[in-house]
Amino acid sequence: MTLLSFLRSQVRANRLANLRLHAAMASLSRDELHALRTSFFPSLAATLDHILWVDLFYLDCMEGRSGARERALTWLPADTLAALAAGQVASDERFIALLDASSPAALERLVDIPRHDHLQHEPLQNVVAHLISHQVHHRGQVHAMLAGTTVKPPQLDEFLMRSEAHLRQVDMAALGWSEDQLFAS
Repeated sequence: MTLLSFLRSQVRANRLANLRLHAAMASLSRDELHALRTSFFPSLAATLDHILWVDLFYLDCMEGRSGARERALTWLPADTLAALAAGQVASDERFIALLDASSPAALERLVDIPRHDHLQHEPLQNVVAHLISHQVHHRGQVHAMLAGTTVKPPQLDEFLMRSEAHLRQVDMAALGWSEDQLFAS
């Protein structure tokens, strides 16, 4: 497996985990979504919003879009799970498209990340790995917070083994994906 094929499978793993997480949370009321909880961010909604906000900032940077920092600084949090989930779907699809359009050589391309006092330059592969890790980290916090609700936390740590296709058939159908797409190189 090459680094690029690994990263492609991981951005799809993020999409799959987000699908499961948002589907599991669909029965939560607005009050439950925004209820104060113990975690890094004070609610399920705030944590999901942070994931999306960071995704959009880094995607803008990786795609070379101007104004990434300005858009991030004017971000308005979504109020409903439906809005958060829709935004995350669009973000996840952008992330998948970015990796699908990349070549192994492109992973070395420097990404400009505008910080408050400097312009950071990082290889694309490092930014992708960071963003994947960021999603996993905060999705884990949401998963833990769900234990304090009536929602059973869903299976999120899919290993994406070819021999476990039967465990994701429903999710794959919902995404319109084939196993070959999941493991494309």
